[in-house]
Amino acid sequence: MKTRRIVITGGPGSGKTSLIKYLEDKGYKVKEEISREVTIQAQKEGIDQLFLEKPILFSQKLLEGRLKQYLEGNDCADKILFYDRGMPDVTAYMDFVNTEYPESFSKACIEHRYDEVFLLPPWKQIYKQDNERYESFDQAEEIFQFLKKGYTSFGYKIHEVPVGSIEDRAHYILRSLNE
Repeated sequence: MKTRRIVITGGPGSGKTSLIKYLEDKGYKVKEEISREVTIQAQKEGIDQLFLEKPILFSQKLLEGRLKQYLEGNDCADKILFYDRGMPDVTAYMDFVNTEYPESFSKACIEHRYDEVFLLPPWKQIYKQDNERYESFDQAEEIFQFLKKGYTSFGYKIHEVPVGSIEDRAHYILRSLNE
């Protein structure tokens, strides 16, 4: 049985991480988001916002971490493996900040494919900024568009997850996956 690799993505404050946690609590295998971990580590090293100060370095660290997660998925025995963001998120964010990146970024996205992509739209009622989330809500809306364009450019058909309760969103995803 081949494990289906499913990306759940969205701009900051879209409810993505809460949804991933809910699916994990329901017994699904997940690979968690790593950008906060990378940001916190950089802050410990004296760099307040690594993505803003050194976007290529930050993005390289993310890509390496997400590639590692992808490769770990090769050993997954579960029917479905959810990823809190995928490799194309890296290039979409770089496009958002209008920063050129090495061809190896796109190559990784092309060579390591996910089976389905679910995109969560910005949701003003739940949006909050914090130490690691510096984007405004308007920027979150822009990022959503860049994510949509980025995944589409790599040939993905995107499922847009409607705003709603965590249970409703999870049901939408699982129903789409025939679960």
